[in-house]
Amino acid sequence: MAINRRQFLRLSSATALLPATACTVFPVEKHYSAHVVVIGGGFAGATAAKTLRLLAPDIKVSLIEQNPVYTTCPTSNWVVAGLKKIHDLQLDYQALANHQVDVIIDRVTGIDPDNKTVSLQQGNRLYYDRLIVAPGIDFIWDDIAGFNAEAAEQVPHAWKAGKQTEILRRQLVSMPENGRVIIVAPKNPFRCPPGPYERASLMAWYCQRYKPKAKILILDHKRGFSKQVLFMQGWRRLYGYGSSRSMIEWLSIADNPVTALIGKRQLETDFGDHFKADVMNIIPWQKAGKIAQIAGLTDQRGWCPVNPVNSESRLIPNIHVIGDAAIYPGIPKSAFAANSEAKACAFAVSSLLKGEEFTHPLWMNTCYSLLSADQAISVSMVYKLDNNNQIIKVKDAGGVSAKTNVAALQKEAGYAKNWYQSIIYDSFME
Repeated sequence: MAINRRQFLRLSSATALLPATACTVFPVEKHYSAHVVVIGGGFAGATAAKTLRLLAPDIKVSLIEQNPVYTTCPTSNWVVAGLKKIHDLQLDYQALANHQVDVIIDRVTGIDPDNKTVSLQQGNRLYYDRLIVAPGIDFIWDDIAGFNAEAAEQVPHAWKAGKQTEILRRQLVSMPENGRVIIVAPKNPFRCPPGPYERASLMAWYCQRYKPKAKILILDHKRGFSKQVLFMQGWRRLYGYGSSRSMIEWLSIADNPVTALIGKRQLETDFGDHFKADVMNIIPWQKAGKIAQIAGLTDQRGWCPVNPVNSESRLIPNIHVIGDAAIYPGIPKSAFAANSEAKACAFAVSSLLKGEEFTHPLWMNTCYSLLSADQAISVSMVYKLDNNNQIIKVKDAGGVSAKTNVAALQKEAGYAKNWYQSIIYDSFME
């Protein structure tokens, strides 16, 4: 099926997924020209599988995902503030059954790049011609003493949506009326760079209504953060930021990092400072998902270096990495970016398997952040490769929200809600 760049960028129908048990596919069935296995059923993996089926119906596509229900991280902060319920964020893979993707609910235990096979927990193996890995993120637990996966059951990170999101929501609701929330924002890189600050905004919106004496402190391991000017302008207008009555305080601790969690409600920093809170939300340092580490796809920083031309791993041939786990310098780790990377990857993989040439990709990212229930800010950008295959921004192709136009920010809140429905439809639905 011939497709030009314009048509490719317009692809918006979603990947089909058939309920199926794992089975060894070796060799690929004769009526297929090749077999592509996709590991991970988030925004990147689902979009890649769907797009491949649209581009190349003659290629067999298998999607392996260990969870039958996927909970989206986008809009999970809305759950914390009570604007959504967790079930509003949950999807299964049955709605994507029309595109003939072989969906396997199982966990990948290993990848053998020499024999081009993927091993599954249930004991089967899949052969692949090309492998796409979209494993998301994993957490680094050894930077803050006393904070680990077990402690996170009481001191939630809520950076993988689901149970953790609900824990944080319950703690916010049960907090004293004059309570204090501390959000510990991680160092770069991490999933959803504006996320901690949207979370603070929506917590402040909630507290303004139900706990007006509450305070929210952001302890940030960076010296600055995504959309900082826009956030702070909104905080000043909505929550008194910078004044004695401010509900939100932001403090950079780049030179005085948190070193220990003491009990459930106290932090200690490198200089011996102590911070106490009624609700403690620590967002851990991050790295690529576990299967990427097991397979040897990660570098010393814990992320997956790729060739941006075709998303192929720089460490292992015939394996492509997309989404939050991959290093696309300059492109943030977001759902929109993952969706865009997945489409570009699918186009490249289809062309490689057919022996066809393909043009250099374009990537897009749009990120909305709610300041309150009815105001939002956004940033949008288009990226391309320069003559040295380095990712650069396309001049005059992006933009940010107006800084002072409240009516425009109210419209942005509506756009944010519509964007969520659109990307869900684009990535997972028909």
